[in-house]
Amino acid sequence: MTFWYFFWRALLKGLFGFFCEIHVLRRELSGLPGGRILAANHISHFDPPILSVVSRRQIDWMAMEELFRLPVLGGLLGTVGAFPVRRGKPDRVALRMAVRRLEEGRVVGIFPEGGIRDGKNSVLEGGGMRPGVALVAAMAGVEIQPVVILGSDRLYNRRNWVPGRRTPIWVGFGEPFGMEEDSGSGRERFEMELVVALRQLRDELREFFCLRVEDMPHAPRERMAGL
Repeated sequence: MTFWYFFWRALLKGLFGFFCEIHVLRRELSGLPGGRILAANHISHFDPPILSVVSRRQIDWMAMEELFRLPVLGGLLGTVGAFPVRRGKPDRVALRMAVRRLEEGRVVGIFPEGGIRDGKNSVLEGGGMRPGVALVAAMAGVEIQPVVILGSDRLYNRRNWVPGRRTPIWVGFGEPFGMEEDSGSGRERFEMELVVALRQLRDELREFFCLRVEDMPHAPRERMAGL
C-alpha cells in the first residue's frame, strides 16, 4: 500500500471499528496476489471505504468523475489511487488506466451496476449490470473477483452513528474466475457468471450470518427514515 492509502485506511479503520461491527466471510481471498478486478454490488456511498478497510490489498477504485471535481474530495481520491470514469458513455482514458494498473498487478475496484442500486434494482435482487467489466478483464487478461457488501446502507441513518451502537455490516469475498472465450458472446456469458456469483455470495452471507429481510439492501431514503 502507498503511504497515503495506508494513512487514510488506518483512520477509516478506526472510525468504522468504533461505529460499526464488520463481519467478513473469507477475508483471506482479498489478499491473493496478482492483478484482478474486484467487482462489488453497490448499496451506499460508504461501500468503497468499507471494502478498502477490510481488504488486505490496496484497491484502486474506478469512481465517477463528478467526485473529482469537488475541491477536497477530488484531491483525496487521487492520493489513494482512485481514478475517474465518465458514466453513461465510453471512456477510453479510464479504460486504458484500468488496464494499465491491472497489468501492473494491482487490484482495480469496479461497481458494475454503474451506481447505487437497492431493492429490485440491485443485482442481488434481480437487477442488471452495465456492460464493460468483461471488456476490461479481457483487455488486461485478468480474473474478476465477486464481492458482496450488505448493511452499509444503514449508515444513512444518523442514529446509527451513535457511539456504542455499532451497526452490523457484512462483506463476503468470492473466488476469482476468468473468461473462457474472449468474444462478444464470451464476454456476455462472463458477465452473467458474475451476476450468478454475486447472488450466490449473497445467499452464503445470508445463511452463514443468519441475516433477515431487513438486512438486505434498501433505498437510502428508507434507511434515513429508520428502516
